Amino acid sequence: MESVNVPSVRSSDKLLSVSRIATLVGSILVALSSGTNYAYSAYAPQLGARLRISHTQLNIVGSAGNMGGNLTGPVWGHIIDYKGPSLPLVGASICFIIGYLGIKQMYDSGVGDGATLPALLFASLVACSFVTGMGSNAAINAVLNTTAKKFPSTIRATAAGLVLSGLGLSAFWLTTLAYALFPGNTSAFLLILALGTAFPTLAGLLIIRSVSLPPATYSTWDAANEGYEPIPVVGDVGASVSVLDVHVEADPAIPLSNGQEPMLELDTPDICRKQLCLDPDFHLLFIIMGISFWGCCHSSSVIDINNVGSISQALYAKTHAVYDDIEASKWQAAQVSILSLGNFAGRIAIGSFLSDFTHTHLHLPRAYCLCIVSSLFIVSQATAIAVSSVKTLWIATLLSGFAYGSLFGSFPVIMIDRFGMAHFSENWGYLLLSSPIGANLFSLLLGYNLDTHIPVDNTSSVALGSRELPSEHQCFDGKACYLGTLQVTLVACIVSLGLSWWVGIRDGQKARVRNVCVRE
Repeated sequence: MESVNVPSVRSSDKLLSVSRIATLVGSILVALSSGTNYAYSAYAPQLGARLRISHTQLNIVGSAGNMGGNLTGPVWGHIIDYKGPSLPLVGASICFIIGYLGIKQMYDSGVGDGATLPALLFASLVACSFVTGMGSNAAINAVLNTTAKKFPSTIRATAAGLVLSGLGLSAFWLTTLAYALFPGNTSAFLLILALGTAFPTLAGLLIIRSVSLPPATYSTWDAANEGYEPIPVVGDVGASVSVLDVHVEADPAIPLSNGQEPMLELDTPDICRKQLCLDPDFHLLFIIMGISFWGCCHSSSVIDINNVGSISQALYAKTHAVYDDIEASKWQAAQVSILSLGNFAGRIAIGSFLSDFTHTHLHLPRAYCLCIVSSLFIVSQATAIAVSSVKTLWIATLLSGFAYGSLFGSFPVIMIDRFGMAHFSENWGYLLLSSPIGANLFSLLLGYNLDTHIPVDNTSSVALGSRELPSEHQCFDGKACYLGTLQVTLVACIVSLGLSWWVGIRDGQKARVRNVCVRE
């Protein structure tokens, strides 16, 4: 294999320069405003009560937010890869305003006594949730791309994990702010979601600058060994350049248009679109994300993210002779905050530090971190099955949030290592298309289980205190309301552990072959 070494040129002397720190801070600010789908459970039961919709319908609304981010991922990714973060950040702000103000308007209007929500209004509610998902994906994809380009591979996972940890804290700080300023006021909370997402995202435009790729390089070792043709990043050079020998550093003297900053380095392959679809490793990651993680592991967290409010209410109703809606809402808000904190911790601990430690110090593929993530999901699901009291639900919620944060903190850098930085955002968007296969299916399954345990005669043996949620839309059977769904997700998480181990073995084999090529 012929290889051409690309000479290194000047780069920044400091690993943590002022420019990089500013980009990181701005990206975290935007991320803190982008994870509002995680706060859905903080207002979902109240929304269902106000609009008189079932748990299944509530899960359709929550799933629409997830779908809005996943289905539009490739489009936003393409724009980010070629145009930079500015346009997606503006689009995200608009989506947040439209989506959350639309939901607020429908919540404020409500429905009449004994009436049901018309199909057209329900479709509008789903559409507003979908739009908020679009905004969330646009914002986090833009800042994640910029951060990944800005930092070298040795600390890239740490920097990306810090940004993603902000995403995990979104629900915590927004619900805490709303509870401090307007306790028990769902309408005010929706207003905070609209303004608290749109304005920080616009503020990110003043801090975050587009980062360009190096002038020219090929990254073809993996593609050639899979039977693909080389894919140039920019330009056309005559000789094949091995990804193992490329270490291009940006030259500050090279003028860049549109105020863009040069990327520090590019030492990864460049696989996208047709080549991506033909790559067996992408197929395997897609299956893991779709059937195992998104369909099982992630969906188990979606069950908590979208339904932890309903689960906490079900457990509270089972163990309290008098159902006090105000007291139940406190448990509900606490679970959402705990989930957010666990999400934050998982992105930092596994997605950032352990991922970089595995890659830099242990010299193992980052894909092995997926085995740890799968194991965490198994533990979280087993714990959730064992919990029978609202007072101990926080343990399962914390573990589930930690596992979910670990998942989302690990996968982006694994994608960069395997498929390259040049089309990372678009490739990441294609991977997220796996979500509809499983995540929303399991979330809807939980909603169905909750609805099937609702008393048929619209009465309950539980005496109701002050109560906003109608009894016909509440499950009072405790753990039985959701146990069947968690048993299914536990089995699926075990399957994901086996698939994750397979990915790690494959990446390890590829690394050994690369080392042999270097010695030869």
